[in-house]
Amino acid sequence: MSSPSKTSGAFHEAKGNVKESIGNTFGSANMQQKGAAEHHAGEAEKNAARAQGYAEGAGDRVTGKKDQVVGAVTGDRSQEAAGNLRQEKGDKKQDVNRKLF
Repeated sequence: MSSPSKTSGAFHEAKGNVKESIGNTFGSANMQQKGAAEHHAGEAEKNAARAQGYAEGAGDRVTGKKDQVVGAVTGDRSQEAAGNLRQEKGDKKQDVNRKLF
């Protein structure tokens, strides 16, 4: 199984909405149910991708902080700077993947 994708999840969520609307418009309970199921599956995939991205961001933050501290203690400014960058990358990744509503 491939890893979850926000893009694929959003596509299936929208596609499910269209199917659900068509089913409602034409009185097709089967089409409405299939659309609702695809919508929910897409939403679940999108949320799983967000959770995965948030967790990856947390990992980057921890690793970055460790490198920043080790660099500061040992006087390795290059490692310290790289740690700061990785920590910032983790912060941004978590911000992007935070649930908005």
